[in-house]
Amino acid sequence: CGGDRPQGEVVVFVAAPLSGFQANGGQTVVGGVRLAAEEINRRGGLLGYTIKVVALDDESDSEVAVQVAEQVRQAVESGQRVLGVIGHYNSGQTAAAMEIYKDLPIVVITPTASELSLTQRGYTNFFRVNANDAVQAQVDAQFLIEKLQAQRVAVIHNDTEYGVGLGKLLAEEVARLGAQVAVVIQVTEGQSQYADEVARVQQAAPDAIFYAGYEIEAPYLRAALIDAGISLPMLASDGAFLSATIDEADGKTERLYVSAFAPSPATAVDERWIKAYQAVEYRNPDTYSINGHAAMTALAEGARRAQSTEGPRVAQALREIEIDTVIGPVSFDARGDLRAPRVFIFQVRDQAFIQVQ
Repeated sequence: CGGDRPQGEVVVFVAAPLSGFQANGGQTVVGGVRLAAEEINRRGGLLGYTIKVVALDDESDSEVAVQVAEQVRQAVESGQRVLGVIGHYNSGQTAAAMEIYKDLPIVVITPTASELSLTQRGYTNFFRVNANDAVQAQVDAQFLIEKLQAQRVAVIHNDTEYGVGLGKLLAEEVARLGAQVAVVIQVTEGQSQYADEVARVQQAAPDAIFYAGYEIEAPYLRAALIDAGISLPMLASDGAFLSATIDEADGKTERLYVSAFAPSPATAVDERWIKAYQAVEYRNPDTYSINGHAAMTALAEGARRAQSTEGPRVAQALREIEIDTVIGPVSFDARGDLRAPRVFIFQVRDQAFIQVQ
């Protein structure tokens, strides 16, 4: 009796900034998750359950992220069937929330948080579908020195855990490859004026610039440099791989390089996928829609292979399988890092991200 009809709902929370200065980035992740869940539900659901996606706004704030994690805890303790959390978007909020998630019987998969220590803290229920910052630093430093022939690199980073950590790793890789770090400059998250920083770059006389930060700073930094006549090769980190980096720079991000943890939707998926996304989200996919979709796909496949929605069993399954996603094959090591992480390099050409590596 009942046949294949769903026997109830299983909840997947998506924790990301949905308001404020990083809202667009968070919303791209939620869109990808929603599309993946919709596809699974159309095929009959997950282990007989309909996936219910619930988006929670962490406002890019670690204190709010803890409040979000408490909401998840309350849902679990009230008896809701919670499969897991996809999130958080930023490393700082992920670290703060994991202090609560680590003790819950759920799986957490971040689509984008890359700070190195997140997978070195002994969490048994944490995974990420993106490369970590040690990998990004290696790839980016090699690109700067071997492809762009840089010998003196200015390293600029914002003051978040992500920016500080990646800036340090990048500087170490530059030195390891035999080049010099001309100057290290820290800016503030969300900063938009850079007169002092531009002067310091001019004084240091680098032949390339690396920026570790977000799309809320990168376009304004790039514009300030160009306005000052500094048109050196510049590579920004994955945090700037969003259309806002192009849209907010008044055309001055042309030729800017950006590293990323996923291919652009324009090259990774077909027109059918894009139309399906538009039907669910009523907007076009953006860069990290791909990551959200991949994270939901991995979480669901882990449950399917475990034949369970119980977090510990799903986590164990995720460490034993390889999963086909829109990013490509995904498999995890014991810590929750990707076994074969990839970093893509794009360049802004004619106001669009074009993959160059």
